Formats: sequence, structure tokens, C-alpha cells
Amino acid sequence: MQPFAQRTKEAGDDLRKRKIDVLQINMGKYCNQACIHCHVEAGPGRKEMMGRETVEATLRFLERSAIPTVDITGGAPELNPHFDYLVESCVRLKRHVMDRCNLTVIFEPGKEYLPEFFQRNRVEVIASLPCYTEENVDQQRGDGTFALSIRALHILNRLGYGVPGTGLDLHLMYNPLGAYLPPSQDRLEQDYKRVLYEKFGIVFNRLYCLTNMPITRFERLLRVRGEYDRYVDLLESAFNAATLDKVMCRNLLSVGWEGSVYDCDFNQMLDLPLRDRHGGPLKIWELAPEAVEGHSILIGNHCYACTAGAGSSCGGTLLP
Repeated sequence: MQPFAQRTKEAGDDLRKRKIDVLQINMGKYCNQACIHCHVEAGPGRKEMMGRETVEATLRFLERSAIPTVDITGGAPELNPHFDYLVESCVRLKRHVMDRCNLTVIFEPGKEYLPEFFQRNRVEVIASLPCYTEENVDQQRGDGTFALSIRALHILNRLGYGVPGTGLDLHLMYNPLGAYLPPSQDRLEQDYKRVLYEKFGIVFNRLYCLTNMPITRFERLLRVRGEYDRYVDLLESAFNAATLDKVMCRNLLSVGWEGSVYDCDFNQMLDLPLRDRHGGPLKIWELAPEAVEGHSILIGNHCYACTAGAGSSCGGTLLP
């Protein structure tokens, strides 16, 4: 494999941070699901969760910055006891809040209030639904997950989410079930909208396609299936230099559950943090917002997943 750094050099792009538009906060690895593709390796047995002191430090950083959007993720971030406080604090700071929700979390004990909480705080919901068929979703996320996800989407729709004119955005997130690239996002969105409306009466705003990153849990699955080498070769061969200008790490800053700072969530899971002047992991309470722009982005061969084909990011494909 040709090193990704060599590809970017040949493309004449040294990949540096621009103005940060999104502060992505990972509240921990605790989750009520354990999906086979999850690069976070989240699950019910994980204990890592962001504490109140780190939440406060992150809010102080946000307040000193002009970053307009906060993207909250996990695990299932809603299971962190400080989730509500973080959301309400961001809203008080007049920042737009996005929540990456697995949908089934709202049926966990004591979490039934979440849809109304989202509505009250005008939270943008990005909901995981890797397919529109029950068999495929349950295969990837566990038996019964699809039925619960449909119930959750009905609840959100009744509150106005995904309904034109309400301003309550509901987006769905698709990722492939195997070792292949996502199809055309626009065409797949049309299929999702048609099937979900005809079968269940569900509406939503946009579909985001995410290429699976061959790291952590998904890497192990690929190796067990004997598909790892073929998949990474596919990603390398599909490298598209046109995506480099739009990769999410340029405008996003990721904060880990323990306060370390990263260029993206994938680097976070590979333990590739920004470094302080002593070479240690840089913490959010040590970082000045004005010091981020122009910072060199830490890259590796895993970055081929974000630059393959039409590109991939937390906001879906990068190119039309």
C-alpha cells in the first residue's frame, strides 16, 4: 500500500486545519448496543464516560471560541449522566446542537423523555439506521433493533422531526453491511424515503452515507471473514484527490471522553491525539481556540476510507 501521506504530497495538499465549524464531543463508549461495524467499540459493558469536570472544561473552551455547532456522540451519549447538562449549556451559549442517536436509547429505563428534550432544545437528530430492511438492521445491530428504531422514528415524526417547515431536522445515517463502498447517497436517499414512507409512514430530511473505517471492531470482523486485505485495497484504489479539500478533519475538532483532543473521531479511536509541547496528549483545558487554525492534521493509511470514491464524513459523502 502506498502511504496516504505520499498520496497527499503528490496531490500538493499538506492537510491543515481551517476555521473550526464543529466541536465534536465523544461522551464515552457506554452504549445499549454493540454493533459489528462500530469503530468506537461501544457496548453495554464499556465503562468509559466523560465526567463533569471534562464537560465543564469543554464548555469553557466552547465559550471562548466562535465555533457554531456542537456534535455530540458516543457510544450512546444520552446514557451519560451529564448529557442533558451539556446540551442545555450549549444551547445557552447559542450554539447549534447535533446528537448522534441510535434511536433505541429512548426505550432505555428513564430515557423516555428524550424526544421531547430534543424538541425543546431544537436538537438536530442524526439517527443510525444502516438499512431500511429489518433483516439487515438486526444482523448488524442486534435482534429487535429495527422494530424499536421504527417506533422511535414514529415518535420523532409526531413531534415534528423530519417534517417540512418545523425546523426540526432528522437525518438518517447509512453505512454498508460489508466490505464495500456506499452507493450513491442521493439515489439511496430516494430509496430510503420511498420505502420508509410507503411501509411505515416515516419522513426524514437527509440520508448520510458513511464508509466503514477498517479499524478496531470492524477490522477484526474483516480479518475473521478474510476480507481485510481486499477491503483496504479497495479503499486505496478508490482514492479521490478531489475529496481532500472537503474532508471533515479540516473544520472539525474532536474531544475524547477523557479530555484529549483529536483531529477526528477516527483518530480518537486509534489513539492519535494532538500533542502538547512536551509530546503528551493535548487536553481540551490546555488548548486555546485560536491555536487550532493552521495546525497540521495527523494522517495515516486509515484516511483512505474518508477519501475513497465520493468521500465520507460525519455529514455524509463529500462530493456529488
